Amino acid sequence: MAEAPREASLWQHLRHLAWPELRHQPWRNLTALLAVVLGVALAFSVHLINESALSEFSAAVRGVNGQADFELRAQREGFDEALYDQVSHHPGIALASPVVDIDTLAMVDGQRVPVRVLGLDALVAPQLNPDLLPRPDPGADRLALLQPDAAFPNDSARQQLGLPGVPGDTPPTLALQQGLETVPLRVQGRVGLGGEPVVVMDIAGAQERFGWLGRLSRIEVRLQPGADRAQILGALALPPGVRAVDPEEAAQRVSNLSRAYRVNLTVLALVALFTGSFLVFSVLSLSVARRTAQFALLGVLGLSARERLRLVLAESALLGLAGSLLGLGLGTALADAALRLLAGDLGGGYFPGVTPTLRFSPWAALLYGSLGVGAALVGGWLPARMAQGLAPAQALKGLGGHGGDAHRPWAGPALLGLGGLLALSPPVGGMPLGAYLSVACLLLGGIACVPAGVAWLLGAAAGARQALWLQRHPLVLLATARARHQRHTATIAVAGVVASLALSVALTVMVSSFRHAVVDWLDTVLPADLYVRSSVSAASDNVFLPPALVQAVTQLPGVARLETQRVVHLQLDPAQPSVTLLARPLPDPARDLPLVAMPLPPLPGEVNVYVSEAMASVYGAGPGTTLTLPLVPGRPPEQVQVRGVWRDYARQSGSIMMAAADFERLTGDDRANDLALWLQPGATAAEVQAGIREAVRRSGGGEAAEALLEFSSPGEIRAISLRIFDRSFAVTYWLQAVAIAIGLFGVAASFSAQVLARRKEFGLLTHLGLTRRQILALVAGEGAVWSATGALLGWALGLAVSVVLVKVVNPQSFHWTMDLAPPWPRLALLCLMVLAAGTLTAWLSAWRVGAKDAAKSVKEDW
Repeated sequence: MAEAPREASLWQHLRHLAWPELRHQPWRNLTALLAVVLGVALAFSVHLINESALSEFSAAVRGVNGQADFELRAQREGFDEALYDQVSHHPGIALASPVVDIDTLAMVDGQRVPVRVLGLDALVAPQLNPDLLPRPDPGADRLALLQPDAAFPNDSARQQLGLPGVPGDTPPTLALQQGLETVPLRVQGRVGLGGEPVVVMDIAGAQERFGWLGRLSRIEVRLQPGADRAQILGALALPPGVRAVDPEEAAQRVSNLSRAYRVNLTVLALVALFTGSFLVFSVLSLSVARRTAQFALLGVLGLSARERLRLVLAESALLGLAGSLLGLGLGTALADAALRLLAGDLGGGYFPGVTPTLRFSPWAALLYGSLGVGAALVGGWLPARMAQGLAPAQALKGLGGHGGDAHRPWAGPALLGLGGLLALSPPVGGMPLGAYLSVACLLLGGIACVPAGVAWLLGAAAGARQALWLQRHPLVLLATARARHQRHTATIAVAGVVASLALSVALTVMVSSFRHAVVDWLDTVLPADLYVRSSVSAASDNVFLPPALVQAVTQLPGVARLETQRVVHLQLDPAQPSVTLLARPLPDPARDLPLVAMPLPPLPGEVNVYVSEAMASVYGAGPGTTLTLPLVPGRPPEQVQVRGVWRDYARQSGSIMMAAADFERLTGDDRANDLALWLQPGATAAEVQAGIREAVRRSGGGEAAEALLEFSSPGEIRAISLRIFDRSFAVTYWLQAVAIAIGLFGVAASFSAQVLARRKEFGLLTHLGLTRRQILALVAGEGAVWSATGALLGWALGLAVSVVLVKVVNPQSFHWTMDLAPPWPRLALLCLMVLAAGTLTAWLSAWRVGAKDAAKSVKEDW
């Protein structure tokens, strides 16, 4: 009964001791607080951005599909509309809505804007989704929804196409692209559908104007109550290539495609929390060092070792709680700004046309807030153990007395070995979970090896005591000897340096290797002098170059050689995004493609193709395997032989390269989406462009058709591609800066702790004859030694982590491989920055304490 009041009083004392310590030392604790704030803010903002974008995209898919139970759809060119009569008259089907779904482009002030056209039966589709009901503008014909040239854009399309929000006397017109022609449509109203830019029109008009006569993209089906889906599908006997899919399938495919990008961004954001733990560790180590006498006095007065442990942990928990609350607020603001500026994809491009609104998640806030508190507690554990192991009687006499735990020399190598083994593990559910754990083990193991690393790197100094230059410089000898013999203390000083520098080096090498690989890849896939494009990839079936124009361009003056490229999309697996089939001339695949390895010899009489690394990884389509490609709707799929694997950094979902002659023979499709032109000596790109525009005018396209072509030089494509690359890795660059900043804060806090704990030592050295300048030089030398050690260890550890990121995480996440390309000058600059910062910080810390208090420091023991 007597212990209960004591426990209650104990917690009151802990509260009264922990909170004032944090409140009365605001500047010292601000660095640790800032680390937790940044870590929680970055991780929480990335989560909110990704979840908001994915939720918005899913909502847009549900908005288009409405309340359909399932859809009947085929490949890119659709299926015969005769199937609609059979479906709509089946007794088990309550409602069937035919849809023509077309991706095309609209011309707006000379710029091409991707637009999705939905051809619907306006009397049926709104029964599945009222948001698809066309609402005519005031003054428009009430039956305008049945007119073949009437268009009803949603608000997103109106905004991006620059249409007036309030209808005027004259209906505005839209110019949508079909081939190298424009399809004029009159805007007669709007639809309430959200999401990407969508234009709704009558299905008959869409079929006539966009070349879909007699074909449908899909049929949305609602069943009668109690009807069995499997029995109905069996009775319908669907034609080859037509299958039943769930309405949510498209959203699930995008979720699967973007999952690796989203998870990797989240893991990188959590890096800030990881490095923040070391900054909390450094700051609380400084706090414990400053309050050694206070802890000793409290111990003499009855505060037990366990209670001292709780006291420091309470301080770290308060830091973590305050930082988490501030981080959640900052993360919400960052997410809202990113959704406005980057449209929710953080540069990844997975949610085109979607402008999501912020969706705050209380459960996610609780999770990431708990991670912030947990990171602070992890960072405060060792300082709390230091306070727990304090010997009060010895500490009151200035003799230290930190008991602590014995060093375990096997812990570091064991963690490093475990990290190496985890790096060899296969992905789990398509995610490199083993590789993430490998990186964590490598970092922790490297930090645990700091004392041994200091001893090894400074071991040569012990054998050089008799060297002439050391005899002439006793301060250098003293600095190196103390740094070596106090190597366990060095863990506190350089742990943050090793962690932050290792992460910065790893991220720098990863981004540099990827960028270097992309540059080499662009040099291989862009051999021509001029490129002409008719469409973006999504609109390749409706926006193309007619064969007559291609033939005319071939005969233009200044054109030495021309190659065409056809781009189509194939759905090989309902659970996976569609793959891209590229058809172009392949006279020498080993020269024309960036192959991973030498291809197999072509098989006579077989259709030979080359697949990207994503195809080989996801579909198991390695060299020598057979692929089944549904090239022509309504016909049996074609069997093709895989002869090699090539690198394709533009298409994460996979791509197949086929010779243009084989594609045209199998499909009868002789259209082209892109042209690659080699110019004759002396010819200029401007002259050839003028000739192509003249050829378009002669073909009857007029000036409007000229604007439908895009001309690019290899240099322009390279510059645009690298700009997109840099935008995609903008978050990575920011995380590198955060890691370096946290590491430098850790250097300052760590060395401040060391200097403050050695005030009596400096006083003794002063009485022995050392000047203040010599003491400052001594401390700066120790700082240089420890900083150099931390920089070398962090540099080596970062290279090891970069190997895991480049060789394991990247292939398992995105199915891309690349060579390691460390930017040695930049890495050397990072190490020099850390060395200079550590040396300068140690000198400034000693200067603050100063030798002027030496006598007072020693007098405390008299």
